[in-house]
Amino acid sequence: MLQTASPTLTAALPMPELYRRVERHIPPFEWRILADDVAAILRLAREAERTDADVIVLAGVHFMAETAKLLNPEKTVLIPDLEAGCSLAASITAADIRLLRERHPGVPIVTYVNTSAAVKAESDICCTSSNAKKIIEGLGVPRVIMLPDEYLARNTAAQTKVEIIAWSGHCEVHERFTPEDIRSLREGHPGIIVLAHPECPPEVIAECDFSGSTAAMASYVGKERPARVVLLTECSMSDNVALQYPDLEFVRPCNLCPHMKRITLPKIRHSLEEMTHEVTVDPAIADRARRTVERMLAMG
Repeated sequence: MLQTASPTLTAALPMPELYRRVERHIPPFEWRILADDVAAILRLAREAERTDADVIVLAGVHFMAETAKLLNPEKTVLIPDLEAGCSLAASITAADIRLLRERHPGVPIVTYVNTSAAVKAESDICCTSSNAKKIIEGLGVPRVIMLPDEYLARNTAAQTKVEIIAWSGHCEVHERFTPEDIRSLREGHPGIIVLAHPECPPEVIAECDFSGSTAAMASYVGKERPARVVLLTECSMSDNVALQYPDLEFVRPCNLCPHMKRITLPKIRHSLEEMTHEVTVDPAIADRARRTVERMLAMG
């Protein structure tokens, strides 16, 4: 855990009030490097508020930007780096889903939002890690196909009587956590509370104290106020929760997502200044993909 800078040092840094919000996570020397881009992004954001331009800059991976475009077809959606992909989204294609339908005729296909628009278009309904069980049980059928995350499907199957046919996709961040990691954390940090995202392997979920989406983990921390806690998820997600609760101790054995890390402050600034890179979805695909997301929103 980083120590906070002295009040004198903080006051001498650029945008000291803003820095105080992140000083437990960003050392002063790094803030000096980031400050120029942060200031420029803030200026651009304020300027956008005074215009009629409908532009969304999605500081995340490509499937997120595609989903934003599906739900906001009339708006311009930009992504700072076109190469920001996702191992989970890349694990399945639209052709794979068509083959699954041939093998399992009549079985509904529930698709995690962490997928491409083309995959969503071939599916029946989407789900998130927080509403997967509700969506699956809400279909009122004895059997569903849930894709592409095998571990999310298996962890959801353990909570419901609905039979779930899983795909073999994995998140390269969450699949690296092991039960041994948790046992080591407990030995090194007595009394620690371990929270894990349901994209982790089932054997990891069995060892943790609580499993849920990032929002659910944040809610757990806020309600239970554990003195010492660890979130087994992507580092940036864990950092976001830690920022909400600066008085709690967060242990950080998180794993970095190399794709998320392609989105940097300089690239966000460039995207705002140059209006790059625009994300588009073929209208024929977009209409069908949008319906799967809207069905989820209606149910979830």
